[in-house]
Amino acid sequence: MYRILNLKQLSLRVRIFLSMLFLTLIASILIALVSIYQFRKEAKEYHQDRLERKENAIVEHINYVLQNTFFPLTTENIQFIFKDKIHEISDVHSMEINFYDLEGNLLLSSKKGFKQDSVRPKIDESTVRILQGTIDKRYVDFIEVDKQQLRSSYSYVKDNKFKPLAILNLPYEEDTTFYDNEVKNFLVRFGQVYLLMFLIAIVLSYFLSSYITKSLKIVSDKIRATNFSHENQKIELQEGSKEINVLIDSYNNMVDQLEESKSMLAQSEREQAWREMAKQVAHEIKNPLTPMRLTVQSFQRRFDENDPSIKQKLDDFSNTLIQQIDTMSSVATAFSNFASMPAQQNETLNVIEIVQLALEIFNEKYVHFKSNEEKIIAVFDRTQLIRVITNLVKNAIQSIPSEQENKSVEVSVLSENNFVKIEVKDNGQGVSEENKKRIFEPKFTTKSSGMGLGLAIIKNIIENYNGTITFESEANRGTTFIVSFPITE
Repeated sequence: MYRILNLKQLSLRVRIFLSMLFLTLIASILIALVSIYQFRKEAKEYHQDRLERKENAIVEHINYVLQNTFFPLTTENIQFIFKDKIHEISDVHSMEINFYDLEGNLLLSSKKGFKQDSVRPKIDESTVRILQGTIDKRYVDFIEVDKQQLRSSYSYVKDNKFKPLAILNLPYEEDTTFYDNEVKNFLVRFGQVYLLMFLIAIVLSYFLSSYITKSLKIVSDKIRATNFSHENQKIELQEGSKEINVLIDSYNNMVDQLEESKSMLAQSEREQAWREMAKQVAHEIKNPLTPMRLTVQSFQRRFDENDPSIKQKLDDFSNTLIQQIDTMSSVATAFSNFASMPAQQNETLNVIEIVQLALEIFNEKYVHFKSNEEKIIAVFDRTQLIRVITNLVKNAIQSIPSEQENKSVEVSVLSENNFVKIEVKDNGQGVSEENKKRIFEPKFTTKSSGMGLGLAIIKNIIENYNGTITFESEANRGTTFIVSFPITE
């Protein structure tokens, strides 16, 4: 069962390859078996025909002797008629000759000596009955002596009136040495040819299996590369079987449906995101409106123009309103930045210089910059690149607890394989495992202030330049954000 399962797990190409080799092996074995069978059949037919030819020749010789004898043609005279002739006939035809009476008793034999264990003195009664019952009065018995196959022919010796006088027995030893040698020589030659043929079969099976599965491999590679997150290419294959073409059509239809579903899902996600964003903005705007309303109502009830401290109260009232208005203004600004990013102003710039310029606004002494290169020229929007660096460094500074010693934020820039790589590394608290999957989601934040749009804006900027932003973080040891984008587009 385990082997069957392993065989089923093999690729189609390997199974076709093994199947073709297996068919070649089976065909060769069948050819060898059929050839051996044919050799043995030919040997059997050869000995059968040879025995019949010798028997006919001996019968003709016996009839000639019977026609020229002076003895009366009786069963009892057979031994006298052939007493001097039997050895001559045996030598001429190279056959042992035995005469039996009609009851199966031995009358005369061409053998010089008689041995009980080698020649039977009497024919079995069953053999006599069989001979009597045959139409042509001839019977051939097969016996095995010392692992040697013997044929023994029995027929009647008749007078000129076709009256049976005696039973003629011709023992015939089948010498298969010639055919055995032929079989051995054939198997040797066939083995040599088969070895060459098997090597050729291996090569042909490899190329044929590759050719047959070529179309399937193209389809399987396309299916394996199919992803919901990017545009999938259809398969265009001109040469293919009917079954492969049906499979390709099904795949192309699936790609069309997948693209349609992806568009619908993207539209749904955008609508859902805007709804969530609208709720968040409404919530953030309502938060300062409540204290503003309470402040105005309180001032309205307690307003007294004769109060000596009226000016101070008016200043406090004004400051409170201004603070809440600033809060709403920051919410509106953040939402505006996320919802309507300014158009890209692509320009060729020195990334090293722009990053250093962006870091000048930070007064923290533990913010360091390093690069092994003096100049990395790339195409990017200057303002958006500054925004990326500013947001990442600001997040890095805020992730370090104020009471922590040995604070460190390290910004490094390098070029690698025609890509610009910017790393912002801090030794702050890090990102927890449950927050790692949500770190780039809009409105997600772990801080008490802000709307959580900074990293979402950065990700949007980087992806617009066919770049990527990733991060590595370990709790209580810090986080490293890695920005990568092509040098030229």
